[in-house]
Amino acid sequence: MTERIINLHSELTYSVYAPTTILLQVAAMNTPRQRIDNEILTVNPSTPVDYLQESDLGNRPCRLRLQPGSTTIHYSGTATLDPKQPDNAGLKELDYTELPAEVLPYLNPSRYCESDKLGKFAADNFGHMNRGFDRVSQISDWVFNNLAYVPGSTGPSTTACDVLLQRTGVCRDYAHVAITLCRALGIPARYVSGYAVNLNPPDFHGFFEAYLGGDWILFDSTHLAPVSGFVRIGAGRDAADVAFATLIGQASLTGKTVQATDPQLVNASSAGEALSTA
Repeated sequence: MTERIINLHSELTYSVYAPTTILLQVAAMNTPRQRIDNEILTVNPSTPVDYLQESDLGNRPCRLRLQPGSTTIHYSGTATLDPKQPDNAGLKELDYTELPAEVLPYLNPSRYCESDKLGKFAADNFGHMNRGFDRVSQISDWVFNNLAYVPGSTGPSTTACDVLLQRTGVCRDYAHVAITLCRALGIPARYVSGYAVNLNPPDFHGFFEAYLGGDWILFDSTHLAPVSGFVRIGAGRDAADVAFATLIGQASLTGKTVQATDPQLVNASSAGEALSTA
């Protein structure tokens, strides 16, 4: 696959009622397969930005102290994607004894992904399938076919089990359900937040990765945008690790604009293709 160059832009406006600290994760990460250039992060009114140390995964959070009034945070940059595109047939599920130590935490239950509760459900529905990329693809497609995308139908306390019961959710819920089912089957899986070309309506997007054949392979159970146009912001156990903003204080989000555009206007679908940008 040829390189893709994607322009990124996000702008957040907050009404701040009392001094408030915000942990912000909107800056795209640098990986061997994703390079970020021409970055700009501005805060109006001007506020010191505390850039925190990057995590082992490449997440790039920063911390700001906001004063009462209106504050606007702007981020922009250019992402150059050069994804690895392994052969689907070679993307096998690895046995537990073959998994690298750093991958093992993504087999465990987490705040929104209660994989310990869904072992029988996962085995009954997906245990008979051929192990590897095809099985994860079928899990992802099952989530798409069995959930309804309903904005506002879930909240900050909604877990994968909740979503399975009510059968509605948004992108983060779709990812949480797929991650939970993968982990229940012994497949390491993690949550990824990012920008997505052609996402409608435009917003930050939540998708997931499964560890197959020694690579973290991207999947999106919402089918709302081509995986080849995803730009990574952060990765973690679930959405709690990579929320675009975590507030400590009194403030409310009053405006949000998120855009990811491909100046080459390439709208190719990546359905069925295995891609890795980790």
